[in-house]
Amino acid sequence: MRPAVYATGVTVEVGGTRLVGPADLTVGVGDWVNIIGPNGAGKTTLLRAVCGLQAASGRVDIGGRPLAQMSRRARSRHIGYVPQQPVMPAGMTIEQYVLLGRSPHVGTLGSESPHDFAAVATTLNRLDLTTLAHRTLDKLSGGERQRANIARALAQEPKLLLLDEPTTALDIGHQQDVLELIDDQRWQLGLTVVSTMHDLTLAARYGDNLVLLADGIAVADGPPIQVLTGPHLSTHYGAHVDVIEHDGSLVVVPIRQSTNSTGASDA
Repeated sequence: MRPAVYATGVTVEVGGTRLVGPADLTVGVGDWVNIIGPNGAGKTTLLRAVCGLQAASGRVDIGGRPLAQMSRRARSRHIGYVPQQPVMPAGMTIEQYVLLGRSPHVGTLGSESPHDFAAVATTLNRLDLTTLAHRTLDKLSGGERQRANIARALAQEPKLLLLDEPTTALDIGHQQDVLELIDDQRWQLGLTVVSTMHDLTLAARYGDNLVLLADGIAVADGPPIQVLTGPHLSTHYGAHVDVIEHDGSLVVVPIRQSTNSTGASDA
């Protein structure tokens, strides 16, 4: 079976500065791969290159088809993309916003069909947004906004879902809710998921595989146990941590360097 994503030698240069590459990325059908790395490593840039939103050299195949040979409409039908800071018009309702996800399926001069409205209704129901369908986007909580963003992408009926930091600015409860929601939809819809993530414990918990990016280069790629090692995190994050196993997953625990006690008085 051809991989959902096959990218090799992907290189992005802007203004003479290399931001990514050469980087390789292979994602199997139905897998969830998280791209991790320190700030400025090129995670978002690589994700945008994979979906054709960032000009890049190298080769990217999506579902066995060269990305360069896919029309914009074909890309949008196959790939759902949730950016870190999406544009969400304040006066638009959730239902109207999610309906935008049907745009790749509507002709240039056409209008939404009954199937399009049915797809939106189904998506709203799946993401528990039906009762909020007529609420405007500016009246949503952070967790509700993120669910609406994911719903818009899922309304495209994509095979591949790309998410850029899907838990940004969410508290731990909403982080877990969003990630569980994505995982649930992955299994229900047969999605392949690629996400950038900062939280290494969550990345290990929800990712089948991790790709560690540093200075635009993929320096480690594989199951969490192979990627989240003390030497990797020390070298590329400058972090002092323990990586322990808990309930079948890895947890990254910072090691405090200072031995001074809080409130201790000077001699």
